[in-house]
Amino acid sequence: MASELTMDDVIRRIGEIGIVPVIRASSVDEANRAIEAIYAGGIPVVEITMTVPNAVSVIRELVQKRGSEVLIGAGTVTNADQAESCLRAGAQFLVSPGLAASVLSVARANAKLAIPGALTPSELMNAQDHGAGLVKIFPCGNVGGPKYLKSLKAPFPSSCLIPTGGVNATNAAEFIAAGAFALGVGADLVDATALREGNLEKITAAARELVNAVATARGSLKSKKAS
Repeated sequence: MASELTMDDVIRRIGEIGIVPVIRASSVDEANRAIEAIYAGGIPVVEITMTVPNAVSVIRELVQKRGSEVLIGAGTVTNADQAESCLRAGAQFLVSPGLAASVLSVARANAKLAIPGALTPSELMNAQDHGAGLVKIFPCGNVGGPKYLKSLKAPFPSSCLIPTGGVNATNAAEFIAAGAFALGVGADLVDATALREGNLEKITAAARELVNAVATARGSLKSKKAS
């Protein structure tokens, strides 16, 4: 099923789910447990970063095991070789901390989604000039969080932005209200200690809390627009 998804399908699913969990596990087993816990909490998408040991192998195994139920992407992809390897392993999308034209080029050649990172207006414009449909705003929490995102959206109202860095269930509603297309969430969702100790329920509970926060915030926005 995963291999049949088009780039537009992936964009639509990320938008519908509204959350992209960033997983920085220390092993294949940890990554598997993290996905299991996140999925149980209602989030059927994950981003496996290249900082995970043997990340490409992890992606390949996870796609084979869970690709029909979970949208699996690769994160911290910074060059063409990584992009090629991740896509061959079955990754449905690529995420970078900054703009790497070579990564976007590889993704385009394979009809896959690449989400570059940007922070400033100039960086966002540059990413869009390179054809990026979704852009990760990183590290958003360090420069003002929701207030910064709202300011950035003002001159770019149609841009689909994914704030990452400092995003959690507490401020999720503020980010959604500020115009976030989806939220990139790392350590605040996948607690490293809980994962290491096998306390998956803590991660599942955090996922549920985040899902509810996003759903509630989106519901409030719809109500305001309707009125």
